This record gives sequence, structure tokens and C-alpha cells, in this order.
Amino acid sequence: MNNPKTNKMQSVSFRNVEEFLDYLPEELKIVLTLRQLIFECIPTITEKLSFNVPFYFGNKSMFFIWPASILWGKKKSYEGVRFGFSYGVLMQNEENYLDLGDRKQVAYKDFKSLSEIDFDYFKALIFEAFEIDKEFKKTKNADSKR
Repeated sequence: MNNPKTNKMQSVSFRNVEEFLDYLPEELKIVLTLRQLIFECIPTITEKLSFNVPFYFGNKSMFFIWPASILWGKKKSYEGVRFGFSYGVLMQNEENYLDLGDRKQVAYKDFKSLSEIDFDYFKALIFEAFEIDKEFKKTKNADSKR
């Protein structure tokens, strides 16, 4: 699992998503549930490891799932599992369900247990992010026609 190519900000390095999943402690059920929601909503999405956690791509990066046990730096900065929306700043967030923290673009929600996930609302957020991602393709196509 660990190899000489570890990032200076992380003490672990995984070759694939399966290695990542095998490493997880108690966060595994939350991660698997969130992954399942993504694939149910967007079956064509691409999953790749980046920074040792799964990121999900359409036309651009759309989501990431970052368990607190996969450190960035030397200490945990949150508990549970963070689900990030790469372009969350573009999403409707009237109820302030998503947190921007000190980020300019990424919005996220932290989950400490499965019971904290409002499945219907979360699926709606996934679909909203998918619609935003579709706009990136339209913008790219319009730019290439100029």
C-alpha cells in the first residue's frame, strides 16, 4: 500500500480505489453509500484516485469523497467523511446545507454517520452538480466554434 511515491502532505499512497477502500476503518459504510448514490444518479461518471481519495469526473471534476482518516498534512481537521462538490459555489445552497469553509469554489458536507445522509436531498444535489457539469461541455463547444 505505502510506496516511495507518497506525497509530502500524506503518509499513505494507494494504487487504486480498491486499496483505498481496504484501508478505511469505520468510515467504510459511509464511503460505500456515497459512492453508490453517485453511480445510481450518474452511471456514466468516471472514478479516479487523486490525492489518495476517489474523485468523480464528467466534463470536469464533479465530486470527491474524503474520509478524515486520509490525512492532508499531519492531523485530522474534521471527523467522518467529507463529500465535496468541486464547483459547489455554483450550486443553489439556500438552506446552507453545504459548507464553503474558507474555499472559493468547493462546497462540502461532512457525515459522521449514515443516519445524517438525507438521501433524497443529496441525490438532488448530485443531479444539480451534473447539470452544472453539462454546462461546461456546452461552454467548451461554444468556445471551439469561435
